[in-house]
Amino acid sequence: MEIVKAIQDEYPDDFSYCYGCGRLNESGHHFRTGWDGDQTVTFHTPRSEHTAIPGFVYGGVIASLIDCHGTASASLALHRKNGHEPGDDFDAPRFVTASLEVKFVKPTPQDVTLKAIGTVEEIHPKKFKVHTEVFAGDACCAKGEVGAVIMPDTFGGKK
Repeated sequence: MEIVKAIQDEYPDDFSYCYGCGRLNESGHHFRTGWDGDQTVTFHTPRSEHTAIPGFVYGGVIASLIDCHGTASASLALHRKNGHEPGDDFDAPRFVTASLEVKFVKPTPQDVTLKAIGTVEEIHPKKFKVHTEVFAGDACCAKGEVGAVIMPDTFGGKK
């Protein structure tokens, strides 16, 4: 359960410090998102410090997973639409969250690798909606929806 070619590997260094998915953030989660057919997938095993109550994962980690999975899925979709795939050495478009909705379906057990599965819907050339389900084993623990927009030119070092 590993993503070999993740979209996060294609983000320019200046935009790779997100606590959730930034490969250059030493203390972050390092979520990695890739394709699984026409859907997107991210695997993550929460650490012991991500405990809500003994035996269960803190909901903020689940929300963070849905958030980063959503923006990365939008990036994957636009990257593919532009004729590219992760690993072909082209900077991927970077998205930010315009909206985030999380529904907790059941408590998420600790010590289980989580699998986020996303379905991408393009609703505008610069805006995507991503529907995500988070599974612990075969059990769906959370569902979410992210409205993702292309990062504005005014963000970070972008000109």
